[in-house]
Amino acid sequence: MNKFMDALGAKIAPIAAKIGGNLYLTVLRDAFMMSFPLTMFGSFIVVFNNLPFWPDSLKSTFSELFGNGQNATMSILTVFVTLGIGYYFSRAKEVEAIFGAVVSLAAYLILTPFFAEFDKVTQSGLLTLDRLGAKGMFLGMIAAFLASHLYVYFVKKGFVIKMPDGVPPAVSKSFSALIPVMGTLFIFLLANALMVGVFDTNLHDVIYNVIQKPLTGLGTSLPGTVVAIFLVQFLWFFGLHGQVIVNSVFEAFWQANATENATMLTDKGNAYLQEHGHIVTKSFMDTFTVSLGGSGSTLVVLLAILVFVKKKQYKDVARLGLAPGIFNVNEPVIFGMPLVMNAALFIPWLLAPVVSVIIAYAGFKTGLVPITTGAQVPWTMPVIISGFLATNSIMGSLLQLVQMLVIGVIWFPFLKMLDNSKDL
Repeated sequence: MNKFMDALGAKIAPIAAKIGGNLYLTVLRDAFMMSFPLTMFGSFIVVFNNLPFWPDSLKSTFSELFGNGQNATMSILTVFVTLGIGYYFSRAKEVEAIFGAVVSLAAYLILTPFFAEFDKVTQSGLLTLDRLGAKGMFLGMIAAFLASHLYVYFVKKGFVIKMPDGVPPAVSKSFSALIPVMGTLFIFLLANALMVGVFDTNLHDVIYNVIQKPLTGLGTSLPGTVVAIFLVQFLWFFGLHGQVIVNSVFEAFWQANATENATMLTDKGNAYLQEHGHIVTKSFMDTFTVSLGGSGSTLVVLLAILVFVKKKQYKDVARLGLAPGIFNVNEPVIFGMPLVMNAALFIPWLLAPVVSVIIAYAGFKTGLVPITTGAQVPWTMPVIISGFLATNSIMGSLLQLVQMLVIGVIWFPFLKMLDNSKDL
């Protein structure tokens, strides 16, 4: 068994390393991380404005007074992601990154319709929040990568205006970026003119309906979520950071759903959210997987070791891992027991998180647990607290406790096997 695992790990490691080191996925991950403090601020406003013990009149007042905290952060998340993609891609290609950021945002806005319909009447000169938020997420990513590519291409090809040495750096850099920026934006302007003038549509609606909506539905379905969790565990087993690798692929789907949930709650109320909201969101994945003790949901495993296991080596690991495990940092356990390349624990390591996420999904699907509000709860938030904050309901906390109980039941026979074995 160990030889098979070693051979499998030798095959998987190079593939996972390529995925984890892919420039586009790395840039996308960094762009989302750049927006993290802003989404956290917006999430705090969503949670505060919609606490379950506020009366409806007070919720309405808070929304009016503090709603811009959400509007200026979570509701226009695509703006920040677009800026981040342009910035980090340009920096990776060693060109002036700030111009890569602004040209990416401008290119995205060129493709964005500046009109809205109210009661079947079209009003021009308006830029709606949904275009800058979840609905425009995929177009924003595509436009940002294409625009930063074009900008870098023009710079690398030498299409720049070089100023004399005595010119201030800010002026010199602006003139150097002039032709690359104008060339890039002109291409996007032509593309938008083609869509509007010839096809009588816009790329926002085309990308959303043809690409984003189907992919998001697939990626955030129960099968897609199970695949994501399985891959996280599978990669971690071979010592690869499964969370980073898998999140870089799936995070755009999860974040888009979270933004839509927050918008539904703010605009149409909690009843509408519960009927039409998305189950699998960024806060769902963080709160009902990672917040149970890190990747693999190992907090209850540590508690079980302390209570039921007699071997000193495992008790020492559990004692050392308990404090960080409460805050969902479990590398001490993953590498200390170890769980990496430990064939004896391969089954519960893969099985428990998969079963746990299926239980969580069922809890939301049946309506026993309120759908997550879209607020992004920090993944380091301890269990029970995180469940309440993500759902604005004690049922979120109870669901986490049920998950931990099931995980403990799955792990228990394997822990007893470890305890009774002389070779492990």
